Amino acid sequence: MWGGDSNAKQMLKSRGGTGVGVGGLPTAGDEESDYFPATPRKDYWWSTGLLKLVTATVIFMGGVVLGLSVSGSGARYYYNASHAELFFPATTYGCDPRDRDCGMGLAFRAFVHPPRLAHSMTDDELFWRASLVPKAEEFPFQRVPKVAFLFMARGPIPFAPLWDKFFHDHQGLYSVYVHTVPDYKLNVSKSSAFYGRQIPSEEVSWGSITLVDAEKRLLANALLDFSNERFVLLSESCIPVFNFPTVYEYLINSAHSFVESYNIDTPQSAGRYNRRMAPHIMADQWRKGSEWFELNRELAVQIVADYKYYSIFRKHCRPSCYPDEHYIPTYLHLFHGPLNANRTITWVDWSRGGPHPASYGAADITEEFIQVIRNNGTQCFYNSKPTSVCYLFARKFAPNALGRLMNMTSTVLDF
Repeated sequence: MWGGDSNAKQMLKSRGGTGVGVGGLPTAGDEESDYFPATPRKDYWWSTGLLKLVTATVIFMGGVVLGLSVSGSGARYYYNASHAELFFPATTYGCDPRDRDCGMGLAFRAFVHPPRLAHSMTDDELFWRASLVPKAEEFPFQRVPKVAFLFMARGPIPFAPLWDKFFHDHQGLYSVYVHTVPDYKLNVSKSSAFYGRQIPSEEVSWGSITLVDAEKRLLANALLDFSNERFVLLSESCIPVFNFPTVYEYLINSAHSFVESYNIDTPQSAGRYNRRMAPHIMADQWRKGSEWFELNRELAVQIVADYKYYSIFRKHCRPSCYPDEHYIPTYLHLFHGPLNANRTITWVDWSRGGPHPASYGAADITEEFIQVIRNNGTQCFYNSKPTSVCYLFARKFAPNALGRLMNMTSTVLDF
């Protein structure tokens, strides 16, 4: 109301003249002489007071209307569909959070354990959303840590029946996520662990930064489930060489993540370093390793949230640098070395040379072969203690090996 009187006075001033007489006194046409005559009259004060009251009322009501309009616009901005989609995508969480029928209890359960994987978030939105970390140490729900199995596949997963037997009877201890070529639909039964587990995917080119994009996309989608504690990257040609309880206990109880990381003076390792990466990444900080990693939740969040070092690799690690073999090993070496075991848990045979590892078909599959993968004389460290159990998974297997492997599930594989 006080501001209204002042504003009213300014509005009234604008109606009069602007002439100034000798000594700065207002002329006959000035607003002072128009509205404040030397000899005030009773009817004049009445009309002036009424005019001021009406003007102030109009301004006040205008302010109220404007305030309500701005407030409504703000509410629509903060709660429109695009912003609600970022936190509670209706396709992912099963209901619209603005819908009364959704309910806070249902919304919270869906928030910490998304029942579906479909969403329309961009990669930037997804990575930002997945990198949000609760400050409170205690979870307000009963959290059973899960292992997230991240499959990088071009199309079908020929060993899905083998993995289904591996996962059988262990619901609530694992999650499955599959990145394929866009628009590809996995042909699996509704009872399969792979059913409905494809994430929104993009095109991937071998040896390019798009492989890192796909890895981060898999990690980010898995991070949306707050119960996922360990994250293992696999391909469609990977198989497990131990049963689920052994794998689960090994990963959940590990104090380290498993990312191979080394630097040797060869064209395939140190030779791929680009001096333009300095000073952020120096030659002695450059690392190489297997693409097939395993990470705990803390490191998965760090990698998904990183843009600075990812952008350096995107700019300078090409065309034959293979960023999927260098980005994560180098990043972890720079900032989180003590949390990494510096080894992979996925066995692969590079003894034949060339750009691709050896592939094994039905003729190669024997119980002795699986035992050799499990314990081939390799010594490694687990929680800082020496062990001969160094590999939990293996690749690269041809689709025709499935039958032989299925026959071993009740014997050597023990699932």
